[in-house]
Amino acid sequence: MTIKVLVIASFADSILSFRGDLLKAMQQQGKEVHIAAPDFSPEQKKALIELGITPHVYALQRTGLNPIKDAASVWSLFRLIRNLQPQQTLAYTIKPVIYGALAARLAGVKNVYSMITGLGYVFTQQNTAKQKVLHYLVSLLYKSGLACSQGVFFQNPDDRKLFVEQGLVPEHKTKLINGSGINLARFPQLNLPAVDDQHPEIHFLLIARLLKDKGVEEYAAAAALLKKQGHCAVFHLAGWIDDNPSAIAQADLDTWIANDLVKFHGRVEDVAGLIAQCHVYVLPSYREGTPRTVLEAMSCGRAIVTTDAPGCRETVNDGNNGFLVQPQSAESLSKALMRYFEQPELIAQQAAISRQYAEQRYDVNLVNQQILQFMNGES
Repeated sequence: MTIKVLVIASFADSILSFRGDLLKAMQQQGKEVHIAAPDFSPEQKKALIELGITPHVYALQRTGLNPIKDAASVWSLFRLIRNLQPQQTLAYTIKPVIYGALAARLAGVKNVYSMITGLGYVFTQQNTAKQKVLHYLVSLLYKSGLACSQGVFFQNPDDRKLFVEQGLVPEHKTKLINGSGINLARFPQLNLPAVDDQHPEIHFLLIARLLKDKGVEEYAAAAALLKKQGHCAVFHLAGWIDDNPSAIAQADLDTWIANDLVKFHGRVEDVAGLIAQCHVYVLPSYREGTPRTVLEAMSCGRAIVTTDAPGCRETVNDGNNGFLVQPQSAESLSKALMRYFEQPELIAQQAAISRQYAEQRYDVNLVNQQILQFMNGES
């Protein structure tokens, strides 16, 4: 009997780029693959159908906790799953994990799997009473959803430890994987831009949703510090302002651009083309699952500067393929970036090691093999 699997996502734009290789690996195992998301465009549906993957639309409000709309999401997913009758479901990102697991269990699916791809705003910001209440509510929802899951994938050990210690999921249900992996052929090692050892112009790059949690403000502040010291640095920034409580203000972005602190590229499709223009990839995030853009930059052969924070610290062996900096510290970030002006030879040395790490640890084929073996009860 052909196994039918339903993958549940929250954002159609990222399905093929982030999960395309996993969906194809499922097909190669002979599975009938279906994907559910709330916002498919006609082009995205067509691309999936051409691959033999069936798209389905369900109701979802991606941000905020609205009991009526969230109940509608559970009902929408329940109807879909009941009609489709998959043997397996795999959900990723917060609401699909919670509501998808609940709906799948209600619909009678026994093999329910969830993937924690990052904890985001709710877990990184707990400074106010409102944020603490939100964290408490989301934790309860996670506990309810994960109780319906047969297995839960985590992309870094810190997230798994947190969920186990807070009683959100028993450890025996968990599986640690190296992020979502990276397609090494799609992101080949790229030549570095030339660097003049006497008067180097070094290009840095950050690609992210423009959220405070991604360290975008620290990136701009580090740019100001280095430029004030007279260093010839170009700080590339790509991304967009998301509908998120942690989003930066448009006025701040406009100021950074006007003051020549960042060279803003907006939302980019050709990620590798942008990485080709830079020497060092920077992600000052407060917390991640495993940052996809860092893996892309590592695969392309770039030195990495990121934070000593959950999900980020696993990608860098400090001093070998880049540097780890203190989270939420523009001063710590600027000091690390300064190292490349003091020792330009580090750029090529660390770039080569990054590519090696990508090949050894983050090859998407290895990661997908781990995921599918776990879902098939083989490990």
